[in-house]
Amino acid sequence: MDSEERAQAERAFIRDFEQQIREKNLSSDARHAFRAIIYDHYRTDGRKLPWRETDDPYHILVSEIMLQQTQVERVIGKYDAFVTAFPDFHALAQAPLQEILKVWQGLGYNRRAIALKKSAEIVVSTYNGTLPSQQEELLTFPGIGRYTAAALATFAFHQPSVFIETNIRTVFIHFFFHDQDDIKDTEILPLVEQTLDTANPRQWYYALMDYGAMLKQQHPNPNRRSAHYHKQSAFKGSNRELRGMILRALTRESNLSERELVQTLKMDRERVKSALGQLHGEGFIKRSGNRYRIA
Repeated sequence: MDSEERAQAERAFIRDFEQQIREKNLSSDARHAFRAIIYDHYRTDGRKLPWRETDDPYHILVSEIMLQQTQVERVIGKYDAFVTAFPDFHALAQAPLQEILKVWQGLGYNRRAIALKKSAEIVVSTYNGTLPSQQEELLTFPGIGRYTAAALATFAFHQPSVFIETNIRTVFIHFFFHDQDDIKDTEILPLVEQTLDTANPRQWYYALMDYGAMLKQQHPNPNRRSAHYHKQSAFKGSNRELRGMILRALTRESNLSERELVQTLKMDRERVKSALGQLHGEGFIKRSGNRYRIA
């Protein structure tokens, strides 16, 4: 199905099920027609992503944590290197944080790397090296919220969970809310549940995500009509950029003083001092006298 055929299929779906779409209550025929459009695109244009080729809960956890607030293209470049360097929970739990951050560099949001290491330590010490499959248990892990717990349950354990992320949200806004603004996720989730392919939840969510990624390329981002849409603040010159610069410097030099960091980074001393305090408080770095190193 090319782009014109797909557009025709979308128009036909909206025309044939207009009343049900408006009422957000889909018949079996409507659910079948919707899935057919999504799956048709997936069969011909679905993305080949490395974490989709495995059932290993550890590998899927790594991918889900990496994908938080990070584009797929950037994660592809890091995922293989990370699971090669740290192939399982035991390897990650035992690895020094400095080595983990070296491999993580380029992904940003470095606290996710700490969360992964802490999760690995919990899995090894409490669960004998096996990630639990129940969402309520997964929610007790650092860095795992409602979405990630549900995604893990589906992708790692094939459970038909109901969840939403940016590309899924795009699909449902595009099909079911095309004349509306300020759309809340609580309005979308019942439709996600109604249309869920409970026999193949993992493949269905992959198909939805790929359809949403395609829509973003071909239409003004429908997510801007979501009540939850927030434009990401600029990275250049931000505190987040400075924190990343400090961590990169410390992974290269092992330990540096505040003065050396100011000179190396050519940044304002007070900003560096503040960022060091934050990183120390969050467990990224340790201080010995006037020198800092990765924790």
